[in-house]
Amino acid sequence: MDSLVIEGCAVATVDGTADGAAAGAAAGTEYESGHLILDGGQIVAVGPGPAPTVEDARVVDGTGCLATPGLVGSHHHLFQGLTRGLAQDSTLMRWLAALYPLWAQLDADLHGAAARAGLATLALSGCSATADHQYLFPRGSADLLAAGIGAANQIGLRLHACRGSMDLGASAGGLPPDSVVEDHDAILAATERAIEQFHDPGPGAMVRVAVAPCAPFTVTQALMRESAELARHHGVRLHTHLAETDDEHEFCLARFGCTPAEYMESLGWLGEDVWMAHCVHLDRSAITRLGRAGTAVAHCPTSNARLGSGVAPVPELLAAGVPVGLGVDGGAANENGGLAAEMRQSLRAARARLRAGALSARQALALATMGGARCLGRQNELGSLEVGKQADVALWRLGDLAHAAMADPVWALVCGPPARLELLTVAGRPVVEAGELRTADPDSLNRDVRAAARELLRRHRAAS
Repeated sequence: MDSLVIEGCAVATVDGTADGAAAGAAAGTEYESGHLILDGGQIVAVGPGPAPTVEDARVVDGTGCLATPGLVGSHHHLFQGLTRGLAQDSTLMRWLAALYPLWAQLDADLHGAAARAGLATLALSGCSATADHQYLFPRGSADLLAAGIGAANQIGLRLHACRGSMDLGASAGGLPPDSVVEDHDAILAATERAIEQFHDPGPGAMVRVAVAPCAPFTVTQALMRESAELARHHGVRLHTHLAETDDEHEFCLARFGCTPAEYMESLGWLGEDVWMAHCVHLDRSAITRLGRAGTAVAHCPTSNARLGSGVAPVPELLAAGVPVGLGVDGGAANENGGLAAEMRQSLRAARARLRAGALSARQALALATMGGARCLGRQNELGSLEVGKQADVALWRLGDLAHAAMADPVWALVCGPPARLELLTVAGRPVVEAGELRTADPDSLNRDVRAAARELLRRHRAAS
């Protein structure tokens, strides 16, 4: 792989220690004008001033730009991009009830179109790695997980494919219709096959697999326990939704006699190998439990606002030592679909709930980078610009009129108008250049996902 030199740009390395990043410390070393050298898929130099001469290297002039780590998404549902703009005024439970029947018509081809479009949107928002929680596998459908992994390979992003599951249908007291839940044993077998087929535990991996039962109101206690055992047997991470709404809190109290966090702890689901999505409705005891166990949280502020779920207590989580990353949470609950916008939304949500200064711009950047890397268990490879780490770099244009007179480039990126992405590299490979996707044709992606959304709706109407 050819060497790439980026110089003349401001640099925010986010190179604080992992513990410091979790506690919401400043983003780390910054250079008003600095350089990076990428070679062999890794960062081989980062520092102030001009770069040393590198023979036969491609040189990128970063004047007027800010270099940051590639953003790391910690929670997404790529398949939901086919149902954007629906159930506009519904809270989560009604929203799910409205969309389950459409998602029941999903197959690998439709999911592939949604995943390619969603991953392209992430790339154009500076995201170099993401988790995708695929928890719905309609009966008779092909391998949807493989379709999502194929899409990530095409677009060029790192993917943590979270093999989700639901086995608690409406007839057994769960939320989803029985038509979209799977058999307990079939779930465990399919999850184990996915780990064996796709999971790459090595450094620099482009694909990893996590075990990810959906939520307390869609999954049985037995499946939650056995999923944790399966994941730990294979040394992979665990992921689920937790404490997203008041409804979930009431469900757990009525069904299990405890809060969602207490329920997870009783099932062996708190630990450093676990990250949870949302965690909006946590009391002080739950926050302490997560911090003590080292369990991470994927904060999805736009989705939580769109569905009226509330605002996660991010400053309190950070103060308790909980690693916190950012997530999109699917195009049907966050029609923006990009990750950079979540930095701005996380800052505003924290300040609206508490006070000015409750979350700083540098903390928001750390959530989107090192925080996400910690959720995925990859803080030693991703999330900061340091020598030896993977060459996942985002270069943002901030020298234009839209960002004029903002002397602080991190503030301009997080709180200013959306910045044009001049360059995104993943393992040193350019995925976005000059604001344009280089790994796929956006017009073709657009046509494909629009056609897939129409076909999903047609199938739903035919089945109704």
